[in-house]
Amino acid sequence: MIEFENVTKVYPDGTKAIEEVSFTVEEGTTTVLVGPSGCGKTTSMKLVNRLEEPTEGTVYVDGVDNMAQDRIDLRRNIGYVIQEIGLFDHMTVGENIATVPELREWEQSRIDERVDELLELMDLPGNYRDQYPRELSGGQQQRIGVARALAADPDILLMDEPFGALDPITRDNLQDEFLEIQDRINTTILFVTHSIDEALKMGDQIAIFDVGEIVQYDTPTEILQNPKNEFVENFIGDNRTFKQLAITTVEEVMEPREERPPGDGDVISAATDGGDDYAIPADASLQVALTKLLGSEDPTLPVVRDGRVVGTVSERHVRSYFGPTEES
Repeated sequence: MIEFENVTKVYPDGTKAIEEVSFTVEEGTTTVLVGPSGCGKTTSMKLVNRLEEPTEGTVYVDGVDNMAQDRIDLRRNIGYVIQEIGLFDHMTVGENIATVPELREWEQSRIDERVDELLELMDLPGNYRDQYPRELSGGQQQRIGVARALAADPDILLMDEPFGALDPITRDNLQDEFLEIQDRINTTILFVTHSIDEALKMGDQIAIFDVGEIVQYDTPTEILQNPKNEFVENFIGDNRTFKQLAITTVEEVMEPREERPPGDGDVISAATDGGDDYAIPADASLQVALTKLLGSEDPTLPVVRDGRVVGTVSERHVRSYFGPTEES
């Protein structure tokens, strides 16, 4: 867990980066810090691993004031991913991933096993371990950067605009992949971005910054439905309902189907007779669901998980989830 308690950071020239910032990142969750340039979000993140140090207040890591911890030991338990990636060009992919485990003097067999495990986690073939960063695409390099940050099983992962330099398609794909990875690694993550859409997609909690202070700290749904003030409303932008479609899963609105034994022919055929364009995955967004519903002659479509029908969804289900809403 990470906890900020009335943290202020003032630089020697008198510039106040943040003032009396307080928030908590629960273990195993992702909190996204978002806001315009110069608002203090990156400074706040750097206070966790002591790349910056507070002028006042306290940053607790696992309940302990991080200023009371050895700086090197602290950083070895915190993974760090940046937009520029920062891979060592003269080292292979495997050597890059192994950097922190080697510093921690792991046995070579354990290091090799961890490198293989992370390459698989990042959906990269094992033969990538002997390639050099310059031989990889930007998206592949970013995957290696994440793998290196995770190599020593850190308790905390700091991510500073990790996908910002990538093209929109690669960025969207990596976001999706990382959300799947987070479900498996269960690491506590602090994620910095300037994009509200990325924040809404990636965060369990979102801290919206404005000029050195947090103006709202809430779940993505709460921020969209109940923006705290005009600044938050303007920062979110138009079409709040459409944005919520992107962060709400079909499973949240569907009509559940009665459980049936695995192998039940009706269950399997209902999901497969219409092909992939017919059934909707339970974890798909409502944007995906509406697209399929609007393009289908059937008013109701099956919802599937692991090849089995678990419910049905219609445009009525989507509308009823939001209730009477005023388009913004």
